[in-house]
Amino acid sequence: MTRHWAVRAPLSAAVLFLAAAVAAQPAAPRPPGGGPRGSEARERVLELAHQVTVSAAIDTLPKQLKAFYKAHRMEIPSLALEPEFPVRGPERRFMVDRLLPFPFRELPRSEAEVKAKFGERAEGIGRLPWLVQESYARLVDAMKAADKDKILAESDVLGGLVVDLNSALNLTENYDGQKTGQHGLWVRLVEKLPQALGGDLKLSPDAANYLDNPKEYVFSIMLGTYVWLDNTLYLEELTRRSKAGYGDPYFEDLARRVGPILRERLSRAAEDTGSFWYTAWSLAGRPELK
Repeated sequence: MTRHWAVRAPLSAAVLFLAAAVAAQPAAPRPPGGGPRGSEARERVLELAHQVTVSAAIDTLPKQLKAFYKAHRMEIPSLALEPEFPVRGPERRFMVDRLLPFPFRELPRSEAEVKAKFGERAEGIGRLPWLVQESYARLVDAMKAADKDKILAESDVLGGLVVDLNSALNLTENYDGQKTGQHGLWVRLVEKLPQALGGDLKLSPDAANYLDNPKEYVFSIMLGTYVWLDNTLYLEELTRRSKAGYGDPYFEDLARRVGPILRERLSRAAEDTGSFWYTAWSLAGRPELK
């Protein structure tokens, strides 16, 4: 099936898109000596959605390609017994609403054109759309070369970036709620909410699709993600009412309100990831991978 570019609408007017940068899966056990602490420990928490989404993306693929990924599942960095993830930095966001109001009709499609059009306003907004495009191009090259190690590594990188792109908080200047009096929003939604959901987060992505224009599809995902931002802010603010701080009652309420949406958005991220993998393989001539 060919993927078209229609913007995805919210599931309902009363629910939100939660930042799809995490998933509710138990954290990896600490190694002897206490394991990672400080920033290193935070990075492990941040990447749970990456891990869960990549795993789910495998099941979206057609039979031949799925067999390859399943056979080498434990060789994918994020799914290994000792998982590894790319370094996370501010370039893995795109604060598009600093440049234009939604739906961003005048947004150029190349990074150079964005810089030329917006000048200083474009400084420090992140590179997320182009990181996705660059990773996809590397995956196509790896598929053409039938290089197993590069295919698995780049597929994993691409999956993590697609998760980021499916997160409304990664697409706004208000990513931490600092403009709406919701300071610390990113940590609460991205790190702590999945722990409240526990094992209730189960993904159900649709089958991967062939993408006619993968570069343009990146911006289609961005539009379909951003529409959830106002609902994100509203429901989080609603959850905080009559709560004394951010203890268990807050996160239990937050999980009740947004848990179904988190599952939906990560399922979409898994479908998108599988679609990029499938398209890269098809563009490479559908090589027989072993």
